[in-house]
Amino acid sequence: SLTTAPQSLPSSRMAPLGMLLGLLMAACFTFRLSHQNLEFALTNPEKSSTKETERKETKAEEELDAEVLEVFHPTHEWQALRPGQAVPAGSHVRLNLQTGEREAKLQYEDKFRNNLKGKRLDINTNTYTSQDLKSALAKFKEGAEMESSEEDKARQAEVKRLFRPIEELKKDFDELNVVIETDMQIMVRLINKFNSSSSSLEEKIAALFDLEYYVHQMDNAQDLLSFGGLQVVINGLNSTEPLVKEYAAFVLGAAFSSNPKVQVEAIEGGALQKLLVILATEQPLTAKKKVLFALCSLLRHFPYAQRQFLKLGGLQVLRSLVQEKGTEVLAVRVVTLLYDLVTEKMFAEEEAELTQEMSPEKLQQYRQVHLLPGLWEQGWCEITAHLLALPEHDAREKVLQTLGVLLTTCRDRYRQDPQLGRTLASLQAEYQALASLELQDGEDEGYFQELLGSVNSLLKELR
Repeated sequence: SLTTAPQSLPSSRMAPLGMLLGLLMAACFTFRLSHQNLEFALTNPEKSSTKETERKETKAEEELDAEVLEVFHPTHEWQALRPGQAVPAGSHVRLNLQTGEREAKLQYEDKFRNNLKGKRLDINTNTYTSQDLKSALAKFKEGAEMESSEEDKARQAEVKRLFRPIEELKKDFDELNVVIETDMQIMVRLINKFNSSSSSLEEKIAALFDLEYYVHQMDNAQDLLSFGGLQVVINGLNSTEPLVKEYAAFVLGAAFSSNPKVQVEAIEGGALQKLLVILATEQPLTAKKKVLFALCSLLRHFPYAQRQFLKLGGLQVLRSLVQEKGTEVLAVRVVTLLYDLVTEKMFAEEEAELTQEMSPEKLQQYRQVHLLPGLWEQGWCEITAHLLALPEHDAREKVLQTLGVLLTTCRDRYRQDPQLGRTLASLQAEYQALASLELQDGEDEGYFQELLGSVNSLLKELR
């Protein structure tokens, strides 16, 4: 087969093709370069602007080396900051990208106004320049101490004169030897103060007064036994000073209250006899109040002490006490005590029958307390009935309660007492009127209605 070799193109046709290819390559290079320049044009001006701003600020700061700091006074509108101006705390500062200047205004106008209301910024413009601050900051970073001027040295000397070094203060505290005392240690100290022959009467009374505060706590009252403090206070009842007797009884009453362990120790220490002796002899009314308080605390919920109280003639002592002139306040407290003792015995026996939770020994002790027969024999039916003539409503309430619990024992004597009948009739009329006023005020179960109910119940029982 025959083959034909390619024929070369004439040079006249190659020239236009070369020029066309060159123009095409130039167009592509120009397009790519223009695209890169476009991207550079979008980003570079911002960097250029930022660098320009930084150069301006640097130049402005350099120009401030010899200038004095000024305080900028912001408002709620944006204001341009001049180079070197100090901006108060609480201001809002921004960089204006359009102008390249820093601007500031109040960030929280109300808060800033409250902070500066009535105040002036005391800026001594002759004290520090920007160069001073830069120098001080450089020395601070380097850990070097600034050279003190004569004024600084004088101020430091004044500070040293007014304030003592911490080492000296620590030494003084060590020398004071301040130790926090426990309640036990405090009670020991108070007992020693009270029992010391060198203590004055005022110091002894103060010791007892403080001791009463601590023995209100059951644990503290029991701790008083561990070092013999309770017996020391009990012996204080023998003092010839009425105030010592009064405050010793005050401490004992607080220690006896609902504390069986202390009550037992007090009975063994002779407290009951000493209390009854004070009540039976001539003593100030204030002392007898505290002694009666201690007696009540000792007898409540302690059947063994109640039986000893009856054996020692306690009912006779109380009868003489309430029959004295000017002892009406004590009479109401005695009647309240008798009411508590009678109801306590009744509830204890009922509880033992219903729940059988009470120990046989304690139940036996309650059964050996023959309180109601003793009250009947000692004339307490009449004594209690006559106390109903007291003018105070609170006193009448307590007497009415006691008359109610004594009703089974004293019914015949109540009926034979004409004065009691007249008193009850008078109280019925009085409390009917007061109860009506309560009903008018919308009180369905008022105080006087309860008193009227107690009076009506007694009248019904005595008919």
